[in-house]
Amino acid sequence: MGTAPAQLFPEFIVDTLGLDSVIGEVAASLVAAFVVGNIILAFTGVAGPWAKRKITAAFTDRIAVDRIGPYGLLIIPAAAVQLLAKELIIPEGVDRPSWDIAPILLPASALLGFSVIPMGQLGPINLQLADPEVGFALVFAFASIASVSLVMAGYASNNKYSLLGGLRAVAQNLAYEIPLIVTAMSVVIFAGTLQMSGIVGAQTETLVAIAGVSIPSWYAFVNPFAFVLFLTANMAEIGRNPFDIPEAPTEIVAGYQTEYSSAYFVLFYLGEFVHIFLGGAILAVTFLGGASGPGPESIGFIWFVVKIWGFFLFTQWARAALPRVRIDQLIEIGWKGMLVLSFANLVLTAVIVGVIA
Repeated sequence: MGTAPAQLFPEFIVDTLGLDSVIGEVAASLVAAFVVGNIILAFTGVAGPWAKRKITAAFTDRIAVDRIGPYGLLIIPAAAVQLLAKELIIPEGVDRPSWDIAPILLPASALLGFSVIPMGQLGPINLQLADPEVGFALVFAFASIASVSLVMAGYASNNKYSLLGGLRAVAQNLAYEIPLIVTAMSVVIFAGTLQMSGIVGAQTETLVAIAGVSIPSWYAFVNPFAFVLFLTANMAEIGRNPFDIPEAPTEIVAGYQTEYSSAYFVLFYLGEFVHIFLGGAILAVTFLGGASGPGPESIGFIWFVVKIWGFFLFTQWARAALPRVRIDQLIEIGWKGMLVLSFANLVLTAVIVGVIA
């Protein structure tokens, strides 16, 4: 499958509507961002209230929601109304405006990450907002803002459980973000670029053909060890089992979000799922060929959606099947295991690429 056309989504809107002025280009960029943002929010709207419950129920031999609408789908608007209708309780002693900003910052950081993700083509439209030369670094920078949100929420809540959750979030992100980025750099060495479209384009060639079946040169096939490392660190970054230490309901109530209710809790809940899909998007671009797949290039977006929903399914399997590790085990795995293995993978990748080149 060939690479996506160079024309980005905002440029497509500018050319289609003939918007030549600076104001027109800004308007086209805002419209494109609005469309992409709502696509991601629609995914999270389905994933949070409905898909999460149905998938977990399937893993644990239960039925889950099935009474509200066909297949229980009307639980999505029902849950939204229920949560937003609740009273917003502001505890005494909270540190505002930090307490107010934290729930906004979490989903915003993940949505910013999607600004440089190449989501493939949908007909004549290339669903990517921007493709800077340092896009790969930008997406990790945007995603890392989430840890600031968790620390702010934990500190500002004036609650010992929230504070513990914030401190755990810092410890977890420090322990796993370094291995995550170091492992990702091994992909950059292979691709020779930090540009997201370039990384996807480098995975479009055929790695090997067996019995007439072509296996693409996705980096998950080229370097499966790095893929497993990245997947593990990614699960820790998005805080899913066995690494849901910052909220750990059986230990610290709900951690950093203990004191949040109503719309503020909805924002935290939304941010959690947007980050899951962002983690899946980064994994897809980095190791799974982005939007590439069988069929014409014009349906690339469909393959991209399949891959990020596949990652979501994996996170829910982990949530249902894997027990939470202790905080000391989490730190030990990160610093003594993942960090060492990620640097070993980086050095080995550099040597192999250097010899081949």
